[in-house]
Amino acid sequence: MVISVKKPLNSLYLHVPFCKDRCFYCSFVSLVDKNNYKENYINAVLAEMDEVLNSHKSQKLDSIYIGGGTPSLLEIKYFELIFSRINSLSNISKDAEITIEVNPGTIDADYLKSLKSLGINRLSIGIQSFNDDILKSINRIHNKNEAAEAVNMAKNAGFDNISIDLIYGLPGQNLNIWEDTLNQAIKLDIQHISTYGLKIEEGTVFAEKTPPNLPDEDMSVEMYLKTIGILKKNNFEHYEISNFAKSNRESKHNLAYWHNEEYFGFGLGAHGYTDGIRYSNTCSIEKYIENPFEKASEHKVTIQEAIEEGIFLGLRLTKGIDVNKFNSEYRINLMEKYESVINKYINLGFMDIKEGYLRLTTEGILISNTILAEFIE
Repeated sequence: MVISVKKPLNSLYLHVPFCKDRCFYCSFVSLVDKNNYKENYINAVLAEMDEVLNSHKSQKLDSIYIGGGTPSLLEIKYFELIFSRINSLSNISKDAEITIEVNPGTIDADYLKSLKSLGINRLSIGIQSFNDDILKSINRIHNKNEAAEAVNMAKNAGFDNISIDLIYGLPGQNLNIWEDTLNQAIKLDIQHISTYGLKIEEGTVFAEKTPPNLPDEDMSVEMYLKTIGILKKNNFEHYEISNFAKSNRESKHNLAYWHNEEYFGFGLGAHGYTDGIRYSNTCSIEKYIENPFEKASEHKVTIQEAIEEGIFLGLRLTKGIDVNKFNSEYRINLMEKYESVINKYINLGFMDIKEGYLRLTTEGILISNTILAEFIE
């Protein structure tokens, strides 16, 4: 049986795959030394947008997210084309969150002002660490001073909604180095911080050679708990497993994912979810340019799959799942259907129910993969 509940479709993701160099931990679809493909690639993206957005005429968009790769390697003229096309085919809300990922060392003041003038109102800056030795060990192209400078340039260009990415569990990192990185981030007076534990993914440089001196699992757990303590103390709300925001500065775009809403996905290797179908695009730039309409995969989501996705994604939020809303959307009784699993983990102290929300406790987050596996039929 397929899902019959109509989900909101108000978000758009666009992938820009070009990179200056490949970070040793990176498993995203990214291309080095392919700048000669830029124009043909953007033309393919525009064609894909025409095809999809024309079939969802005047769709209201509350969030747009341009990720990568390194989107800030694209010249402004290409973003002008992209936003002109989105504006002509859809209805961008007045208060829409429009985010672009940028990397230190790839931006300057004029570039940032141009992005702002296009309506982009949120930056996600890939910093990862404020330790130069660690930055070198993971093959980042910037140093800690350039990282801080990127944030200050963004503020001077008029951005007041800035997020940065940080990674813990990196080679050579210890608790003191990680604490210093968090403190450096706090000093920047930004609105949002995403912190990710290093995972060695297949196909990365780290997977192909032995990563040097990685912290052990216990140290990574200590780093995670230290993150929660320090950021909460500095007025960042821990609203999702890996994400912290100042008041009302949560990522609208990522909240759409975690609320299991539908979204458009455009570009190389992009994933999307529209009309009850999850799909992905090819990871071959040649194939994508030749035919941007062909999907690498398409899957009609069943009601059971949608329920499980709703649980996995909803429990990533520290507030958890609004049980009444969940029951109404998926037409089930969540507490009844999963009574034995829920009671088991409540009794162990890994889950609780607070003000109508089912959530993982901090201890539960640490073993979330084990818990979530038990919700799969």
